[in-house]
Amino acid sequence: MTETRKNYIRPLDIKHGHVDMAHGSGGRAMAQLIEELFAKYLCNEYLAQGDDGALLPNPGEGRLVMATDSHVVSPLFFPGGDIGCLSVHGTINDVAMMGARPLYLSAGFILEEGFKLADLARIVQSMAAAAKEAGVPVVTGDTKVVERGKGDGVFITTTGIGVVAPGRELSGRYAKPGDVILVSGTLGDHGMAIMAERESLGFESPIVSDTAALHGLIEAMRACGADIHVLRDPTRGGLATTLNEIAKQSGVGMMLQEKALPVTPAVNAACEFLGLDPLYVANEGKLVAICAEADAEKLLAAMRAHPLGAAAAIVGTVHADEHHFVQMTTGFGGRRIVDWLSGEQLPRIC
Repeated sequence: MTETRKNYIRPLDIKHGHVDMAHGSGGRAMAQLIEELFAKYLCNEYLAQGDDGALLPNPGEGRLVMATDSHVVSPLFFPGGDIGCLSVHGTINDVAMMGARPLYLSAGFILEEGFKLADLARIVQSMAAAAKEAGVPVVTGDTKVVERGKGDGVFITTTGIGVVAPGRELSGRYAKPGDVILVSGTLGDHGMAIMAERESLGFESPIVSDTAALHGLIEAMRACGADIHVLRDPTRGGLATTLNEIAKQSGVGMMLQEKALPVTPAVNAACEFLGLDPLYVANEGKLVAICAEADAEKLLAAMRAHPLGAAAAIVGTVHADEHHFVQMTTGFGGRRIVDWLSGEQLPRIC
């Protein structure tokens, strides 16, 4: 009886409990946290192996693609999502933009002492739901705990692995003069949702994050047979920064049409109120596609036929330019340079 009492550990008090240093010690408390929270919601045949890594099946013909992303968003919960689903979507999208089929994820958690277990459970459940919906399981992970005041609740790093078939690789290096630039939907939704929540700004029309996994949309786009040269998700720094990165990689210039850029009235009003430019505001569920001019309308139709591309639009063209400038024809018929950001417009948005 004495030995039974000695070895008994109460179940985690998810409703009222908090993370403490023992949860990162590598001992019984950490094993309990993993078993009763992480493994409970993220369970799958690979995670159940219980090792420090996962033994995975050979993906067959093709090349492996690997991407990693750290998530430090503040606040942790926002309209349309939270740090949990965001960490899944963001890394899946990074893999998919390379032309690959996302297969597996790993997740590393940095937890701050005192963080509510109820909030952690909510985040892990959100990750589990996002991974299940995307069909990309979390197969291994790690947890560390830092002292109170030395973190900010929770940081999550996810790594994704996918496979790309021969001849289907995509890169920011492949844009060519004459190509057409498309976006899959409205710009700035995620960044402005974070900003509105962080600053407790109440707008007449609520702004909701667009966070989503985009590999299904990409499959539909590729199925239409369009000659796609580049895919990229315009996250930090928004569309403007993304296009500057691609222009530099490919050694080309680009011209946007301001009137063609899809921005919701709510996001546009919020940006005007805060003195921000939606071109530089982050997105987490949109993509940029650059394709051959002859296939632009076909690709646009395929994008609009998918739920995540219903508001897709052709927004510009690629041309030869030794300076690699991104420019925009304004609504008044003038031109302006769409330059790199000199600093970060909105910190902690992903």
